[in-house]
Amino acid sequence: MLLFIGSGCSLTRGLKGNETLVRKVTIKGMDKEFSELALNYVDKEQQPNNQVNLQLYYIFNKKGKRNIGEPPAILDSNLVEFSRFQIEKFIQSKGYLKAKVTDSIIIKKKKAQLIFTTTQGPMFRIRKIADSIPDRTVRDLYRKTRPVFSHIQPGGRFDTDSLAFDRDAFYQVMKRNGYYDFYRQYINFAYDSTYNSSVIDMTLIIDNPADRTSHPTYTINNTLITIATAGGRTTGVADTTVVDSQFTFVDYSHRFKPHPVVDYIFQTKGDLYNSNMQTITTSRLSELNVFRNVPNPIYIKTADSTNRLNTVINMIPLKQMSDRVEGEFLFNGGRYGYNIGNTFTNRNMFKQAVTLQLKVNLSNLYNNDSKSINGKGVENRDFKIGASLIYPWIVTPFNLAKPGKYGVPHTTFSTNYSLYFQKGLVERTSFVTSVTYDFLEQANKVHSITPIDIEFSKGTIDPVAREQLLKANRLSYIFLIGRTVFTTGSQYTYQVNGNQLNNYKNFTYFRGSLDVGGNMLSAVTNAVNTPKDTEGKRTLFGYSFYQYTKFEIDLRLYKSFGGERQFIFRVNPGLGIPYGNSSQLIFEKNFYAGGANDMRAWLPRTLGPGQFNRAITYGAAGTDAAPTLGDTLRTRLKYIDQFGEIKLITNAEYRFKVANNFFGSKLKGALFMDAGNVWRLHKQADNPNGEFRFNNILNSSAMDIGAGLRFDVSFFVFRLDAAFKFKDPQFNGSEQWVLINHANELFHDGPFKTQFIKDNRESYNFMQLNFGIGMPF
Repeated sequence: MLLFIGSGCSLTRGLKGNETLVRKVTIKGMDKEFSELALNYVDKEQQPNNQVNLQLYYIFNKKGKRNIGEPPAILDSNLVEFSRFQIEKFIQSKGYLKAKVTDSIIIKKKKAQLIFTTTQGPMFRIRKIADSIPDRTVRDLYRKTRPVFSHIQPGGRFDTDSLAFDRDAFYQVMKRNGYYDFYRQYINFAYDSTYNSSVIDMTLIIDNPADRTSHPTYTINNTLITIATAGGRTTGVADTTVVDSQFTFVDYSHRFKPHPVVDYIFQTKGDLYNSNMQTITTSRLSELNVFRNVPNPIYIKTADSTNRLNTVINMIPLKQMSDRVEGEFLFNGGRYGYNIGNTFTNRNMFKQAVTLQLKVNLSNLYNNDSKSINGKGVENRDFKIGASLIYPWIVTPFNLAKPGKYGVPHTTFSTNYSLYFQKGLVERTSFVTSVTYDFLEQANKVHSITPIDIEFSKGTIDPVAREQLLKANRLSYIFLIGRTVFTTGSQYTYQVNGNQLNNYKNFTYFRGSLDVGGNMLSAVTNAVNTPKDTEGKRTLFGYSFYQYTKFEIDLRLYKSFGGERQFIFRVNPGLGIPYGNSSQLIFEKNFYAGGANDMRAWLPRTLGPGQFNRAITYGAAGTDAAPTLGDTLRTRLKYIDQFGEIKLITNAEYRFKVANNFFGSKLKGALFMDAGNVWRLHKQADNPNGEFRFNNILNSSAMDIGAGLRFDVSFFVFRLDAAFKFKDPQFNGSEQWVLINHANELFHDGPFKTQFIKDNRESYNFMQLNFGIGMPF
């Protein structure tokens, strides 16, 4: 459809009479450093249309929907002249004071090309810089801080943007040092140009107030905090609390206590006025997520001559409760599934901005094949429910320094229950309780520490499946999914640039996590010499426990190409090592591949480990009337037997804008490639060829390619991805390149698919459709 819209119709079919469509703008004679920026000074109505946006406008404009797409950029000579004048002013502001710009128009078949030709002339440089500041204190402050912020240097290019930057930078310096009454208008530049020599002598001038011989500084006095009702009213009886000699807390909503609101006001009585502290205060009060409107504080000068400021902070609370629903839909041949979640939030428990979150998540995967051993219906189910109390401060018995300079810290107490069900195989339950501290080192650096994590999990294997696993000597699976486990652990996560993920900038995102479990229990059980189970493992309260170390890294490089075009490269390795009281990881701690967020052409838990081939492992397939034991195990262990202690996933995705207005949303596109797999740490009889070997990493890695659409409606994004298996490591040699070798079977059956069904008693699907909310990463 998009190809048809983009290229199948004339771009000028909607024009009338002598109208001409602007299709190209060229700037000549200007340094490349400035030519791309100069295009921004072409009037918006004379900038060439996005081809898809224009075609959408033509299609839906006929039906009266004028808000879809964008109207044609029709040539207007007056706007061309205005654009020429703006471009000339721009290049002159960059130090080419003698520059001239002319314009010309080339019209062919009702399409116009605008050409702006620049004669730049010489570049003017700064020869001398001086200052004229009668206030000695201000002069000393300027000369002390100028080397830190100034973009104006002797010998540098004269640039009015640099002058504006220096003016604003020193204005901010003054505002951070008590000069509440200081304005930008006090700062001016005088410059004398030697026109023929192309040099400029500059003087920065900072005037005193008209009625003063110096600029006054101010200190903070009293602070009044007023919280209105949810409707913004400040009438009726309020809860009034005099917190201390500085703070008075007035609450018309009757929903708040002074703590933690006053804790995040970073302006202390007697301190110099500081605009940075004002900004931090506003940001932290907003981050409490309980106020709808947190404007900048109002400052009122005291009536005396002491240069003090009384602070007034007025806020309106948000609705106390909210509910959010999220979901994903997966489709692959005869299998389909969904993942739906609901989060209920109470933002203000105990009148202290404590957040209560109740989360419920249900994932179901269905099999539509009536010939399957398990029959039609739910094949795999994952149900989770949890409750969290999130405090907007660090909860400890110790008296810690007040944090929050770079962001509000949090303490989270959480309890979660999960139920994993595999039809005809196992039902596994898990309880996890933890305490987590989150705090910011800087605005873009976040630490998360979970000092204690207590987990109890139990698996109940279907009796028939247990007998079949014993008969086939698959004891490791009985141990993996049927063991009852009690363990404790600790986690640490470090994240950099998570606050940049919605920006179109060049940056690197990093998230690293470390999970260590069982060491404390090992020390206790060894010290008191607790009994061992039949496997020779220490127990506590009759249950064995796991010891392990697991780490995972998510590293992404974001490269912007302008105009909402962005390339992302992601590397996501992970490693889990069991030791001590464990010979394998807990079932829930293993790595799996596939799904909407990593290897998108595979369903979750259906890739790997390594070159593991289920057809070879479980033997020749039987018939519908007489299935073999291998057929039964192949079906029962689906989504269970493809895991690993090692993971390496890489993703490359190019994102771009398709249309500004597509039925009320911004339509964006994506092209992507995913590569990687999971591997076993050592050779395992149950997963032949599934172990990790450096000399086999390429041969045992999978690859997929695909494209997607993102419907951006500002507050969330609908995502639809179509991914195609390109290289499948379960095969050998050149047969791994499945899309190249069997492209003719992409959407219908052929010899390859027929043989796969015969060997595996299930179909092979090249394409995987993923529908979800939010970006994949």
